[in-house]
Amino acid sequence: MYAIHYFENRVELLNVALRQIPAVNESVRIKGRNGKIIRVEQMGETKYFVFVEFEKIVEKSKTDYRKIGSRKN
Repeated sequence: MYAIHYFENRVELLNVALRQIPAVNESVRIKGRNGKIIRVEQMGETKYFVFVEFEKIVEKSKTDYRKIGSRKN
């Protein structure tokens, strides 16, 4: 078992014990966010730091479509 620590911009997101070490360019989903592993560093015999780059969050339109076409009196 390996102790895997996931980081984004020097902020630790998650640490978990896994049987396999994640590979570079592997897709990962952490806390509902999709990302790619950009770097893996071995810090000890069973301790690994995994650096992740997440996809940009796209904000949805805040237009209230129910009001379009309605008349104000």
